[in-house]
Amino acid sequence: MIRFFVFFIGLLALLFGLELTPWAQAWFVVPWTEALARVSAWLVTLFDSGVVAVGKVLRASSNGFAVSIEAGCNGVEATIVLIAAMLAFPAPWKHRIVGMAAGVVAGAQSAWWLWNVEAGVIIAGHVLAVLIAHGLAWRLHPQPSRAALSQLSLTLLMIAYTIFGLWLLATPTAA
Repeated sequence: MIRFFVFFIGLLALLFGLELTPWAQAWFVVPWTEALARVSAWLVTLFDSGVVAVGKVLRASSNGFAVSIEAGCNGVEATIVLIAAMLAFPAPWKHRIVGMAAGVVAGAQSAWWLWNVEAGVIIAGHVLAVLIAHGLAWRLHPQPSRAALSQLSLTLLMIAYTIFGLWLLATPTAA
């Protein structure tokens, strides 16, 4: 454990130091950020064909809205931590390489996956709540029409709550 920790900290210092050099910026950080912008633009064009990537900037051609992917928001630091941990971990080299490759690929779109998982959990939770409430209503009201009618207001409330939760999740925030 001590060997891993010392090796990990040493690799972090080395890789973070290398990241700051002009050579690493020109040959790694800038191409990485531009590739991230291109992949993000491709994903967004599945929903809005008017989005383009120019360098590290995502731009909507319809209204000119643009987002620039800046240092600290491009995943380079997280990738450095992942690579340092994988290299320091006492495992066969084959496993380390597979882990680094999978982590880099998954990390490039982790925000997209996180948003979709959160949206799925919101929807699934609200659907489950409605189903449980409806099951309880069937126990209280033997007539199907009365059971359905008793749940109308709850169903409408849960639909509104789901829409609000998804809207809140999609709302951009800034610190």
